[in-house]
Amino acid sequence: MSNDDTKATETIGEGQTFEWHPIDLIREYKDQHQLDQNDQLQNGSNGATHKPGRFALVVLNQPLTHLGLIKRLWKNASIRVAADGGANPLYYVAGKHGDHYFDDLQAVIGDLDSLTTEARTYFTTHFTSSTKTAIIHEPSQYSTDFGKCVDYLRDPTRSNLPSDGPPPDIVAIGGLGGRVDQGLSQLHHLYLFQSSPTYADGRMYLFSGESLTFLLKAGTHKIRVREPGQGQASEAEKKEKDVFAKWVGILPVKEPSRIWTKGLEWDVEDWETEFGGQVSTSNHVLPGTEVVEVRTTRDVLFTIALRDV
Repeated sequence: MSNDDTKATETIGEGQTFEWHPIDLIREYKDQHQLDQNDQLQNGSNGATHKPGRFALVVLNQPLTHLGLIKRLWKNASIRVAADGGANPLYYVAGKHGDHYFDDLQAVIGDLDSLTTEARTYFTTHFTSSTKTAIIHEPSQYSTDFGKCVDYLRDPTRSNLPSDGPPPDIVAIGGLGGRVDQGLSQLHHLYLFQSSPTYADGRMYLFSGESLTFLLKAGTHKIRVREPGQGQASEAEKKEKDVFAKWVGILPVKEPSRIWTKGLEWDVEDWETEFGGQVSTSNHVLPGTEVVEVRTTRDVLFTIALRDV
C-alpha cells in the first residue's frame, strides 16, 4: 500500500477521510503492468496506486493455514519477523520439509520461552545470502512478544528500515484463532498500537488465514476490495481474480458507534451499533462493488473474508 494512498485528508462535515488498499498486501504482482493500464483507463490515474507499499510482517505463534496467501504476504513484505514461538509454525510447515521459502526471516523477538530448539537451530543455520536471522531476547514481562516486535519495527536503528518516511504498516499473521483470550489480546493490540486518530504510527492488520481485520478510526473510510473495472467482470472472472470473499463485519469492540455504509448488501444509515445491541456481522459485499465505504462516529473493527489461493 503506498503511503500516498493511505494519507488522510480532511472532509468537511465528516471528519477525516481515509483510503484503504488492503488488496495491495496480497496481490500477485506478476500482472503489474496490466493493472496499471486498467487503473489509468478506469480512473485517469498514473498507475501509482498499484505499486506495493512498505509493510512489515509479524508471524505470531499460531498454526499456519492458507499458505498460498501467506506466501504472497511474505513476498510483498519489506521485512519479516517472528514473535518468539511464531518461528515454530514457519519451521513446521516449511523448513522441516525442505521448503526454504521462509528462510529470509530477519529476526525472532521475545522472551524466547516458546521458541523450540528445532526452530531456533533451523533459522540460525539456514538463511539467505542477504538475511541472517537474529535471535533477540527481550525478557520484559510488561510487554507481549507481539508488542516487542512492533517496538523493533518502529525503531529504524534496530530494524534497518528507512528513517526518511513514516513508520511501516504492520501485518500480523496468526492474530486470531486458538484461545479466546489470546484472540481478544490481538484485537486489543490494534487499538493499543494505533492511538493516533490519523494512523501517524502506521496501520496494522490481523491476518487469520480466513479473514483480514483492521481498525477504522472515527471518520469516513473508502476500502478498495476489487481492482478497478473488476466489479463489471463476469462471475467466472471475479471468482478467478477476487482476493476477498463476500463476508464483512463491522464490530464496535471498544465502545458504541453510529455507522453508515455503501456497497454492502445490507447498507445502513445512521445505525447505532454496540455489543449487547445491534452488531453488523455476516454482511455481504455486492458483486459490483469495488470500494466499500464506511463512516463511523467511533473506532470500529472492519473484518473481511479472504479467498484461498
